[in-house]
Amino acid sequence: MTDQTASLDWRDTDNGAVPVSTQFDDPYYSLAGGLDETRHVFLAGNDLPARFGGNFRIAELGFGTGLNLLTTWAAWEGAGAPGSLHFTSFEAYPMVPADMARALDAFPEVADQADALLARWRPGAEPVNVTERLTLHVITGDARETLPQWSGVADAWFLDGFSPAKNPALWEPSLLQEVYAHTAPGGTAATYAAAGHVRRALAEAGFEVTRAPGFGRKRHMTKARRD
Repeated sequence: MTDQTASLDWRDTDNGAVPVSTQFDDPYYSLAGGLDETRHVFLAGNDLPARFGGNFRIAELGFGTGLNLLTTWAAWEGAGAPGSLHFTSFEAYPMVPADMARALDAFPEVADQADALLARWRPGAEPVNVTERLTLHVITGDARETLPQWSGVADAWFLDGFSPAKNPALWEPSLLQEVYAHTAPGGTAATYAAAGHVRRALAEAGFEVTRAPGFGRKRHMTKARRD
């Protein structure tokens, strides 16, 4: 468990109340729609669900509300993918269950998955089997310290920290080098961020980096692949 949890404000939008981190003064997902953002940036950006199957491993910087997990889970089930899904996320400030429930109320399309997650969610908990074929592990603490100690690798990365301007620590070249080191051969990464220094750091880490159309008002996003 952890005593360090997310501190939030709530911003009213046409899509409901959106949680905003007071630690980083940044919303947890696009004001234009979090579910569609996840599908565009992290699923399509990693060529999912087409790649699902076998023992598929996803890792993420920034668990936040859990929406990326729920959207991925729904897509995985919808694709009828065989095998298992392992989802590991690195989060410095996990949400308390009440805040997470309030945030996820805005997404009825993943309500069943949200209910299952909330029934098991405890900030800083050990890995949990959300279903027989879905394992979740949220590793709490500073990712610059916890990721180098992680023994796993990912087939796909969701780089979803707060914006580079608001939370530069999650976009440091040394951390993105660790992302590369914990990516399986042929693995991918995707992020809404398109800043030049982010793309350069990913390329210097060893990824093949491409720019793609962004979501909502963002013109571009970034995709990366390890040979």
